[in-house]
Amino acid sequence: MSRFTTRMVLMSCLAAATICSAQTADARKRLMREVRHELVMLPYYGVFDNLAYRIDGYKVTLSGQVTRPTLKSDAERVVKQIEGVEGVVNQIQVLPLSATDDRIRRAVYRAIYSNPGLDRYTLSAVPSIHIIVANGNVTLEGTVNTESDKNVANLSANGVSGVFSVKNNLTVEK
Repeated sequence: MSRFTTRMVLMSCLAAATICSAQTADARKRLMREVRHELVMLPYYGVFDNLAYRIDGYKVTLSGQVTRPTLKSDAERVVKQIEGVEGVVNQIQVLPLSATDDRIRRAVYRAIYSNPGLDRYTLSAVPSIHIIVANGNVTLEGTVNTESDKNVANLSANGVSGVFSVKNNLTVEK
């Protein structure tokens, strides 16, 4: 093979690899958007639930916590129906039924969302601050705009009677 031919073959291979890589990245982005969309659109998904996912190739791993067992199975069902998904691993935890936890959920919701400034987070279909309560322990999940909002949400949750601990997993948007 001549040098020119070798260069052309190498350049063609490089171009093909770049195109495949771009297509794979686009397919991954599309899959991420579709999984997120399907989970957010679930009819019983709300502020007291937390759904997360991880994509490995064409396999989706679901995680998080939900208050209804049907939400766990609904999440798996809708993700399995997405074009390109080859498998779903459902690691979503169903929170235990508890009247005390239900009372704490409502009280933490009122404490957080009655704060001026934090009330704006209720404006979306699914509020961005999720309140997870298991056996009196509260975990805050989601995103907020500022570090101050994160701290106010944490202080508000800590001030609720009956709460044993608060784990603040809120992330601040960049």
